[in-house]
Amino acid sequence: MKKVLLILCGVFVGACTFQTKHRGYVFPDDLETQIASVKTTNQLQDLIGSPQVKTVYGDEVWIYFGEDENYHGPFPLTYDNKTVLLAWVKGGRVTKTQVLHDKDLPYVDIDADETEIPAAIELNAIEELFNNVGRFSPAGLGQ
Repeated sequence: MKKVLLILCGVFVGACTFQTKHRGYVFPDDLETQIASVKTTNQLQDLIGSPQVKTVYGDEVWIYFGEDENYHGPFPLTYDNKTVLLAWVKGGRVTKTQVLHDKDLPYVDIDADETEIPAAIELNAIEELFNNVGRFSPAGLGQ
């Protein structure tokens, strides 16, 4: 009985490991001071890299994002150290920058519902199976 309890404790402790993965950009600790000296887009790209997103409408804004994703064994994921860098760009010049951290970012609750696509065709598993018959060439034919 003691051996079984010892094995269960070992499995429980092994499942409770802590792991952190970084998502997005890894910003330097003194980001605000480094960004203050940036005047051109080339300097910004040398310092941080290409932006993840460039706005399409209105002022051109380059957006950089980074966060830490924390795993705590069987518990839900948590996120911290969220940082967003916004750089307003006009031509090849950076006109304004803003750095946002966790406390500056609003919490957005993602809805679990799905948005229905107009005119979408919904097939069940059998229809999907037969719908794909003849679409793929046999392996090795190179077609």
